Formats: sequence, C-alpha cells, structure tokens
Amino acid sequence: MPAPSIDSAQPAADPLPPGERSVGPGLLALHSSGAVLAVGWRPLADAAADRIAVFDPGRALANQLLSCVEMVCPAAAWPRLQRLAVAVGPGGFTSTRITVVFARTLAQQLQLPLDGVGSQQLVARRLDLPGPSWLVQELPRRGLVAGLYGPDPEEPGGVREILAPRLYADAEALTACDPAPQLPLPQDPAADVAALLDLAQMAQRAGRSAPWQRVLPIYASSPVAGA
Repeated sequence: MPAPSIDSAQPAADPLPPGERSVGPGLLALHSSGAVLAVGWRPLADAAADRIAVFDPGRALANQLLSCVEMVCPAAAWPRLQRLAVAVGPGGFTSTRITVVFARTLAQQLQLPLDGVGSQQLVARRLDLPGPSWLVQELPRRGLVAGLYGPDPEEPGGVREILAPRLYADAEALTACDPAPQLPLPQDPAADVAALLDLAQMAQRAGRSAPWQRVLPIYASSPVAGA
C-alpha cells in the first residue's frame, strides 16, 4: 500500500519528536467530508503550536486512516487526549462514515467527549457571513446540497444553522424556500480542521458534555437512491 501523500502546502507531518511525546493533554480533530483527509492536533499547553496535515489517500482511506492520524498524533500520545472532534458531513458517504466511526471508537475506548460538527457549518464559520446565506454544493445529475446559515454571537463559533443541509432539485427550489444569497462551498480542509480544534477547545473550557453515541454522519442524500 503506498504511503499517504501530504499536501505540500501544509506543515510537514513527521511523528512528534521524542521530547514532545511527554507533553500534557491535547485535542484531536478529523475531517474527511471533502475530497481529502485533514487531521489536527492541539496541545493544551500555553504557546504550543497546532499540528495540522492534509492527506490524499484516495479510495484507500480505510487502510491509511490510522497511519495518517499517527503521523500527526502518535498512538503513544492518545491516552493524554482530552477531547475529540470530527466533521460529520454532509460529504462523501464512505469517507465521512469511516472517519466518524473511527472517532466514535476512539472516544469510546478512551472515554472522551466527542464533538460532531457539520462540515458546512465549519465553512460558514470561516466565511464571516453578513446575514443568512445558503451554502451550496452541486452534485452532478442529482441536484444541490445546501444548508442555510447566519451569524449568531450566542452560538459556538458565532454561526447558527437555520436549515440543516439537504438535497434540493435546483437553485429555484432554494429561493422558494428562502430568498437568502446562495454561496458556493469553498474548500479549505486545513482551515476547517483548525476550526474543529477551536470548537473542541471552547467546549472543553466550558465543560460541555459530548457523548460519542450522539455523533452520527449526516447524509444529505441516500447512497442507494435510484438503486
């Protein structure tokens, strides 16, 4: 099996140096709802830097997920993790499911809280929306996957999900539902996994519970539709 490739635009994902393996507690975030896998690790010690890497395992995600995660956060450091976060979609059916199952299993075994966050909500958070807006992703020959989001300072990350993402026939169907602006869904997996780390850290500081049992993938369209 070929080694996972790492996006050259991201920091190198060498295993943690021996001196860093004795650091204190940290956070781990996973995002595979897009075309690639993003993994992020944040030590909770002050002034310590995040480690974020983007991998492109293609169809071999199931075989390479563990090795990709260990390149960012070695298994020896997992017992010191304090919280996990994972993007729950909508996105690729198989890739999202694999990563969510891995995160649930790790949270169960380590008895850790697990935050599940929608992939479109992560995008909405970094777009700094001026008002309610649709985030739209086109599915060839199937329609549009879209969710409606708006700024809300009372919500974690400052964004409220007004309408959860689902499949619509076309742009006219979105307008009929709500005339808000329709924005394309820009891809930035490294930024989105960093946002996952931010949200997990805010939840950790607030002492919010996050049972792993509640974290499930979001499927905007059935993987067997038309079968």
